[in-house]
Amino acid sequence: MTKANHPSRPIIAQVLHRLYLAGAEVLAAALARQLRDQYNFVFICLDDTGPLGHQLIDEGFTVINLERKPGVDFSVIRKMRHAIAEHRVDLLHPHQYTPFFYASAARMLSSRPPILFTEHGRHYPDIRKPKRVIANKFLLRRHDHMTACGQFSKDALIANEGLPGHRIDVIYNGIDPEKFVPDPTGQRRRAMRQSLGLSDTQPVVLQVARFHPVKDHTTSITAMATVVKQVPDALLLLAGDGDDRAKCEALVQQLGLQNNVRFLGVRKDVDQLVAAADVFVLSSLSEAISVTLLEAMGACLPIATTDVGGNGEVVLHEKTGLLSPRQDAQGLGQNIARLLLDAPLRQRMGQAGRERLLGTFRQDVMHQGYASLYEKMLAR
Repeated sequence: MTKANHPSRPIIAQVLHRLYLAGAEVLAAALARQLRDQYNFVFICLDDTGPLGHQLIDEGFTVINLERKPGVDFSVIRKMRHAIAEHRVDLLHPHQYTPFFYASAARMLSSRPPILFTEHGRHYPDIRKPKRVIANKFLLRRHDHMTACGQFSKDALIANEGLPGHRIDVIYNGIDPEKFVPDPTGQRRRAMRQSLGLSDTQPVVLQVARFHPVKDHTTSITAMATVVKQVPDALLLLAGDGDDRAKCEALVQQLGLQNNVRFLGVRKDVDQLVAAADVFVLSSLSEAISVTLLEAMGACLPIATTDVGGNGEVVLHEKTGLLSPRQDAQGLGQNIARLLLDAPLRQRMGQAGRERLLGTFRQDVMHQGYASLYEKMLAR
């Protein structure tokens, strides 16, 4: 834990499960980096510091790990209350429901500090739990507010958490469009393909996601059995790691797709990796506003993805990509093959995707949205 607080700036504690290199965590870190001249940021992790947490410590941020135990851990409530007092936190910004629960519980009967609860993705299946709906009425206080990273997440908070819609703002996730850019000369494409041992012409599909059941890699892998019937030399690159990787590797063997699926592991060069691809795929069972989809759009990649959660808010069917139902491997495979076989369609959808990114999913717009809410809440 490292202290780097400026006494004259309001102190905001972002509360997360952990600080791994995943969507919500990366967005929270980027927010703190961008706004650190206006606010002092503290990170409170329920479960683990994580590699991103160690990066933030090296950058001078305070990162606290509460080491939560399974079940409802009442010691976390006590430790969080102590951290709030020790660091004189002015505003709590929990990301996702469980951090919101513990942040609210740590205040006990007080309404201070106020809470800005941001909802990202949702569990699948997502069901309404009456006891939690009742509890939320007591956890949420008068000066608290909520944001959702997309309309899907807002609708879920209303329908399944019983939270009032008029207190929820939609602030879309965003990325820096200058980090994921088109490759008009093909220089980055050739360099990355050469490093991967690929020819300039081999059809390449890319998926970037952790190997977790909600990402449903089995559907994208099975989809390749449909793709190779039309595009025999198509290759699916899978960037990421996780508990489901071994199961997915076994499925590749079972389907005889060893020449059509390659596991890349965790990559820190995704901005370069997208240049090597022709199509981006995401096969999730549930998503909010996927950062990886935004990154693909920034690189002018057409997208084939499942029509779940916020994917339909990001990808406009037949305009910036193609949607298919969850767990429909054949439908996803047909969409991938269609894109691989139609270069003008890929170019048109890829360009439309970047234009949509620039108009709706910019990081600077997202940061300004949160900064405006911070200012309003701290002024109360």
